[in-house]
Amino acid sequence: MRFFKYLRIVLAAMMLFCITALVLDATDGAVLRHWLGWMPKVQLLPAILALNVVVVVSVLLVTILVGRLYCSVVCPMGIFQDIFIWFHRIIFGKKRKATYRRPQNWLRYTFLALFVVLMLLGFNGIATLVAPYSAYARMVANIHGTGLVHWIAITTLCCVGVMSFMYGRLWCNTLCPVGTLLGLISKYSVFGIRIDREKCVGCHKCEHRCKANCINLEDKSVDGSRCVMCFNCLGHCKQDAISISRNNRSVQSDPTDPSRRKFLAVTAAVGTATVLHAQEQKLDGGLAVIEQKQVPQRQVPLKPAGAVSLKNFEHRCTACQLCVSKCPEHVLRPSTELSSFMQPYMAFDQGYCRTACTRCSEVCPTGAIRSVDKEQKTSISVGHAVVLKENCIGCGACVRHCPSSAIMMVDGRPAVNEARCLGCGACEYYCPARPMTAIYVEGRERHMEI
Repeated sequence: MRFFKYLRIVLAAMMLFCITALVLDATDGAVLRHWLGWMPKVQLLPAILALNVVVVVSVLLVTILVGRLYCSVVCPMGIFQDIFIWFHRIIFGKKRKATYRRPQNWLRYTFLALFVVLMLLGFNGIATLVAPYSAYARMVANIHGTGLVHWIAITTLCCVGVMSFMYGRLWCNTLCPVGTLLGLISKYSVFGIRIDREKCVGCHKCEHRCKANCINLEDKSVDGSRCVMCFNCLGHCKQDAISISRNNRSVQSDPTDPSRRKFLAVTAAVGTATVLHAQEQKLDGGLAVIEQKQVPQRQVPLKPAGAVSLKNFEHRCTACQLCVSKCPEHVLRPSTELSSFMQPYMAFDQGYCRTACTRCSEVCPTGAIRSVDKEQKTSISVGHAVVLKENCIGCGACVRHCPSSAIMMVDGRPAVNEARCLGCGACEYYCPARPMTAIYVEGRERHMEI
């Protein structure tokens, strides 16, 4: 029986190492993305947002068959928690043993319901603060850095570390929406951990090794909704009273659970909810002063080529920060706006979006930024340049640096041909006017082919 445990550990370690390497991508090249790029795409939430039916159906079928094996082998945040659990065992040994804890279903279903509501309302960035893959990728990519995302990464690390070190898989079984969703299915899985009531002598060896605190020896049952199929409990019972068996009837199941009914009711009630949020911001006018350049407040935020439209991007993006960490020009930044919290937008105060760069579309696992090649990118317009004539000094820098020749000088001032403009931001980046540039890029609600 211990064979299953060791096999799971090897597979989980490989998954965690490879996803971490992919997120960090120290080589900054295409080798890791070529070989490991599929790993983010098999994560459940990114697969759902990308409408990857094969992955979603596969995860659900595995869960129906053998329970929450996904949480122990595929999910990086779940595997990451095991490291702290292992440290706890090394430090305390047998002094502090795991014991059964009653499920906090009201908390689990409340968090899942809030997650669903926030996603449906378009607040993906806030919702995915507890989404397992997004939280892990954001934590790894931004643990060294500055700003809001860095502190969110630190907070995530501290919360996950303390919770898992002290209470095992508490994050998985209280806060994680994916864990709760799979838990609803795994209650009725075909195979699961089963305790033979006649053989069990109540030695508590299995209970002390359960990282999910879901083995209840008072009534000889295993809570299948919380069991992550880590197999730690197998192979230690001298009476062979615990095993993987078909049709786990000893699973705790309460069909009248009011918190579960509330969750289902809330989910059904908001199933068709849609809310459109518009940014009603205006640009400052006035003469430019030689000082630090300011990022303009665009009426429509800029999203990279491959995003298709603002609506598509906001619906699919989980704010995992992969594209932000891979942007070589530091054009992509996490938003601090409530409606798009943590989702990336484009800013050109430190660089501009080069037509030969497609890294963000290569790493996005959800389809928020669809894959585009270099040739396709030169024909996609994500925005259009707008001239502020009162700020212009007539230097012609925007004309010289426009890669699509969409700007020309007319009567000593730049004029923009919107039909040719890519929205790359080269004009805005190179404009010497301060604090507000004399030319800036306004985003498009839906990207255009030119």
